Order: sequence, then C-alpha cells, then structure tokens
Amino acid sequence: MLEIRLLRIGRKNQPSYKVVVTDRRNAPKGGRFVDEVGSWNPLTKKRILDQEKIKSWISKGAKASDTVHNMLVEEKIVKGEKIESHKKSKKEQPASQDSGKKESPANDQPKETPEKSEEKKD
Repeated sequence: MLEIRLLRIGRKNQPSYKVVVTDRRNAPKGGRFVDEVGSWNPLTKKRILDQEKIKSWISKGAKASDTVHNMLVEEKIVKGEKIESHKKSKKEQPASQDSGKKESPANDQPKETPEKSEEKKD
C-alpha cells in the first residue's frame, strides 16, 4: 500500500523534508520512493506541493500520513479536518479508574511498637 509521507533530508539541526510517495513497508530514511510530490522547510516555513501529482496519487489509493494530511488540509488540497498526529500518553488517565482499587486493612491501622523494658537482668 502506498503512503504519502515526509522524508527527512538536510544537515544536523537544519531539517528539511521531501514529500514523497512510497510503499508503507519501506523505512522512512531508506531513500526508496516512487515519486517526489513536494518539499517542506520547517525553518523558513516554505512548502512546495504539486497539487496535480498529489490528487493523482490519492485517486490511485495512496494514503497521506497524519502530518502530510494536516499540511494538505492547510493548503486546501484535501477537504477535511486535521488529524491529531501525536497520541496522548497513558499516564494521563482520569482518577475515577484509581478509585476502584481496594486498600488493605493493614494500612489503615497504625503499627504498634514493642515497649522496651527498663529492667535489666543481672
């Protein structure tokens, strides 16, 4: 299955991306892609997207990644709503789930300390 996604190019701390059509199973950094349909420089906020190629690949069944889909919606190439590209972590769960846990009765009562006898045996 084909996917339209970003391929990172550029030097360290100076990212720029190619928007490419590639097989979903290929690694993003592999460099093997079917077609280049645009580019994006996040530092200068410059986007170059070939609308005709993108619409052609989508009509052939290619799916856009979440980030590319959001870019296409902003450029009004694709109609729809933006997709949340980052998932929320599992740590942020509501407290109502924690209330179901039972506390052991031993934790409710304070522990008794043994009294020391002051009598010494000779």
